[in-house]
Amino acid sequence: MEIVEVESFPIELPLESPVSFSNRTLTYRDHAITYVRTADGLEGVGYSLGYEGAHLVADAVESMLEPIVSGEDPRDTTRLWREMYEGNVQIGRMGVMLRAISTVDMALWDLKAKAADQPLYKLLGGNSESVPSYGSGGYYRDEKGHEALRGEVRRYVDEGHDVVKMKVGRLSVDEEVERVAAVRDEVGPETTLLLDANGVWESTTEAVRACRAFEPYDPYFIEEPVMIDRVETMAEVNDAIDYPVATGELEGTRHNFARLHDTGAATVLQPDVTVCGGITEWLRIANYAAAYDVPIAPHYNWNVHTSLLGAIDNGLWIEYFYRDMDVKAFDDVVAEPLAPDDDGRIAMPQEPGHGVTLDKDALEEFSA
Repeated sequence: MEIVEVESFPIELPLESPVSFSNRTLTYRDHAITYVRTADGLEGVGYSLGYEGAHLVADAVESMLEPIVSGEDPRDTTRLWREMYEGNVQIGRMGVMLRAISTVDMALWDLKAKAADQPLYKLLGGNSESVPSYGSGGYYRDEKGHEALRGEVRRYVDEGHDVVKMKVGRLSVDEEVERVAAVRDEVGPETTLLLDANGVWESTTEAVRACRAFEPYDPYFIEEPVMIDRVETMAEVNDAIDYPVATGELEGTRHNFARLHDTGAATVLQPDVTVCGGITEWLRIANYAAAYDVPIAPHYNWNVHTSLLGAIDNGLWIEYFYRDMDVKAFDDVVAEPLAPDDDGRIAMPQEPGHGVTLDKDALEEFSA
């Protein structure tokens, strides 16, 4: 097998109305899409959320990574990952360049599994035929009060989820306690409740004060109470509260995840395959975590994370967003998006590859 073409481009998926989390408001979702094609006609695809920088990711793929992988065997994922990473380490160990590497590496594994005529989760070891998911949401909108928030999380429970997640941190602590209390009252004591602050609090004191105020409502974890770069501060928060800190959606490479664990900054790790360096690096992170019985609960991207969680034995949950909640829109370009069943579980895709086929007409429609 020989790689003969690498193509990468941005898309923009509009949202019907602006949506906010603790420290940012979004009106659209942009993604970088990368295709890697071989001389014998196979095609692999990868992608990454751009946060208004998808064009930079796509440019990095075509200008910096295509020369490295062109003419190579796509099955050599370990070697090609090392060459892409070390070949660009001076200009991009994280961020845009690592997202670009992620998209290429995902496409390489898609090709590898297709060449082997196996679903990716089987190629990687095949631990489970389905994985549990949680209903994720609880974002802020101008017109959204407590009743709308209650209705949203009730919908998740009615769909079969016994785990739900909501955003916190945009309002005062007292106002956020009211929101959390309303959700707990709506879903009842048996439903697992997750909180996500998106790194909003500036110090250990602020974060601990807020997190302790939520304790009466029995959250399972708090995601990113402080910005992820403040690892020691995150560790202080994790040590000070009665429930765990989870983090990792913006983190890259196994070395950084090892630091999160080794400093006590996180009890649950949340690597995103489209951010951390692709499938090659995601597996390294998950296997490192397994050595310490640390659970993996990946961020977003359920269409590909389902296959990865189905291949490891320390997986916790898949994060799932319902499209009609108008928060995550990527399913608009997925030909056959995955969805949970009546018990909130997502079944493994069975076709060769990672199972994510994109709708070419939709990609053209949303081309940026």
